[in-house]
Amino acid sequence: MATLNTKVKLYLEANSKVYNNELDNFQLRDDGSGAYIDVWNVDGLSKPTAEQIENYETAGNTIEANQVVSKNRRKSYASIVDQLDLLYHDITAGKLDNTGEWHKHIKAVKDANSKG
Repeated sequence: MATLNTKVKLYLEANSKVYNNELDNFQLRDDGSGAYIDVWNVDGLSKPTAEQIENYETAGNTIEANQVVSKNRRKSYASIVDQLDLLYHDITAGKLDNTGEWHKHIKAVKDANSKG
């Protein structure tokens, strides 16, 4: 289930508003019975209804799932130094195609952590 924060972000973007936590144009709260919009000060846009927010559930789930995949990929990729070394050796060996070690490494990480 997508977080309320993600769904609010999608609602704002769908209505041509900029999502920025630093603006404090809205605040979410959770008093133990679930998150809700506590403060809404978005200029020119009314506070969304529960139904409007729920319309972003599927898109929110996709975004959050892809964020997990991206995080897992970042953990799995070799360091930039090691990737540059792989590229150097691939260039030297004339393997700047899918037979090179750098490509194989990147492909293995992406295959192990594919986006939906």
